[in-house]
Order: sequence, then structure tokens, then C-alpha cells
Amino acid sequence: MPIDPAAPSPPAAPLLRGLPPVVRGGTRVLILGSFPGAASLRAGQYYGHPQNQFWRILQALWPQHPPPGPGDYAGRCAWLLARGLGLWDVYAACEREGSLDADIRHARVNDFAGLRAALPALAAIAHNGGESFRHARAVRASLEQGGAGAPGTIASLRLPSTSPAHAAWSFERKCQAWADALAPYRQVSPF
Repeated sequence: MPIDPAAPSPPAAPLLRGLPPVVRGGTRVLILGSFPGAASLRAGQYYGHPQNQFWRILQALWPQHPPPGPGDYAGRCAWLLARGLGLWDVYAACEREGSLDADIRHARVNDFAGLRAALPALAAIAHNGGESFRHARAVRASLEQGGAGAPGTIASLRLPSTSPAHAAWSFERKCQAWADALAPYRQVSPF
């Protein structure tokens, strides 16, 4: 069927804005996703989709001190911070219909250089999934430019995605990969 040049273009997806970082000066590992899914954006919470395995994996890694439940997001954030973990995403904004990374268009990368002064203890960036890891070099270089570590001192960790769309790995396999990657950075907190 020939394309009619006079036909209107399909409307662009709305520009979506991400969530602010969950970090503090003691953050040793910054966990980066790509961009919050639709359920997370609606809830205003990282990993807000009930089928996302992020919080379950962390619970498995700290069984003696599990994170608070889904109804206590502020408590979950405090729990993460007490363990030296922080959260953010690679993208600050993008256009996307639905929640799949493959549908992200016109993405704008977050200001990692602006965040670096707030993270003096940063030792690693844990990329939650392949789309985040695609930006590993650029993110690390931006964070290492004066303030959050000398060149080569911040590790980049590639982790399997906790998204329900990443069903190729079992929950147990994901847990083991996360446990192995985070082992050198784990902080035990009585919180």
C-alpha cells in the first residue's frame, strides 16, 4: 500500500519524566535502571510494578533484615540507604508507550556529573538490565570526573533485569547473579 505524504503523522508519545535519585553521601552502590515503567511512574516509586522482582531479590539477599513491604515506600528507600545502596535511572525523560525499554524514544540522559559531588563513597554502579548497561562507560566517566572517584575506581556491574519482561532467567538465577555482583559492597545494617 503506498504511503500518502499528505496523511497526518501519528501523534508522538508524551514526554515522560523520571523519578529523582534515592541517594545520600554514604551510597556505595548506585543501582541504575533504564527508565521507570508505567506502573512505577503512576506510583511515583522505583520498581513499583508488583511483578518486578527487584524488592524480592533484595529481600533474598538480606533475609535477616528484609525491606519493608510495598505499602511503605519511604521505609524501603531508608532501608536501601542504610545498606549503602542508591537508586536512579539512566534516562531523565523519554517518549514511550507502555513500559518496554525497546519502545523508548528521544531519551534524555540524567545529569550524572551533577550528582557526583553527592556520592563521595561511591564504589560501583550496578546496571539493572541491558539498556542501562549500554551506557555504562559514559555514566562511569561522568561520575569519575572529579568528585566520585579517580578514573577506574568505580566498578560497572551488569546485572540481569528484574523486570517481569525479562523472563529468560529464573528468579533463583537472578538472585545468584545479584548476590555475586553485590557481595564486595554489601553492608549489613541492623535497620
